[in-house]
Amino acid sequence: MTLYYHDILYDDINNTENATSAAATKPTVLSTTHWKNDTYFGTLVVFDDPMTVGKVLPMAGEGPAARAQGFYFYDKQESYTSWFGFSIVFNSTAHKGTINLVGVDLMDDKTRGLSVVGGTGHFFMARGIATLRLDASEGTVYFCLQMDIKLYECYV
Repeated sequence: MTLYYHDILYDDINNTENATSAAATKPTVLSTTHWKNDTYFGTLVVFDDPMTVGKVLPMAGEGPAARAQGFYFYDKQESYTSWFGFSIVFNSTAHKGTINLVGVDLMDDKTRGLSVVGGTGHFFMARGIATLRLDASEGTVYFCLQMDIKLYECYV
């Protein structure tokens, strides 16, 4: 299954209505010294992001294929990396339930993987891998990841 994950980070300026994620921590002295290096070390971001089958965000009135709900935090001082923990929440006629993912996002790598560690509903006890690839970005306020999800174990 291929889905596109769209993250629109609230930036205190112009995207209040459209934001789907926000920093949940205030910068510390340590993290602000590293923000100058664009690592955002120590920042925790909470999200409720739309996931689509195609590359574009849903039009007004359309619902996404799923929602990604969870958090990521920037966990390395030397480079731009983050650690994710989230659920993909399905609530449609095709799929109901969740797929739960965790792992490090090594942003300098062209492709990277997150572990599928569980699920509910149609994805009960799912195991597998989600391969991520950056599809689009706009500075630090928007990014879109292509997610190829391969389930190796799933009980229906």
